[in-house]
Amino acid sequence: MAKLYFRYGAMGCGKTMQLLQVAFNYEERGHKVCVIKPDTDTKHGTKLYTRIGPERETDFCFDKTTDLYKEISKNYKNVQCILVDEAQFLTKKQVDELMLVTIDLDIPVMCYGLRLNFRCEDGGFEGATRLLQTAHDIEEIKTICECGKKATLNARFLNDKLVTDGPDVLIDDGKTKIEYRALCPACYNKYKGEK
Repeated sequence: MAKLYFRYGAMGCGKTMQLLQVAFNYEERGHKVCVIKPDTDTKHGTKLYTRIGPERETDFCFDKTTDLYKEISKNYKNVQCILVDEAQFLTKKQVDELMLVTIDLDIPVMCYGLRLNFRCEDGGFEGATRLLQTAHDIEEIKTICECGKKATLNARFLNDKLVTDGPDVLIDDGKTKIEYRALCPACYNKYKGEK
């Protein structure tokens, strides 16, 4: 039986790079994959982009109203794997639809995304919360903080100041310097104390 996988980690841990490696491995062996991402991720259009260079065009982007089971069963049932980037932006319903893909179509689904939002809440990301509740296999992709310790938290900085409120999705407006950093709890609290 196919499984639903959730690979999560803090910002900059290499989630998209790992997704691209999985796609490469399948394709190198002659198998087809379907690579998708939410249209919430507008930074590079319909491409998946990594900080170290590799990139790839997605098979399709979806919004919160897309029925993923219907789309995949209609157009991608001949693939050997579904790969989802920025999975935290899935809806609860879409995670359940991906579970149906594993059950009814027997296609493994590998989701990559954040576990926590910048407020350190899992409830800020409906998709991540549902994946943590239902995925067959959950694995953390690790990265390090600027201090060298394990980073587990995502921090949003506006004009070099840590912020702990605001919308979950914040697009660069060209006026404000928006930066996200992966931090350990100690560094997160240090920056929080400087507010």
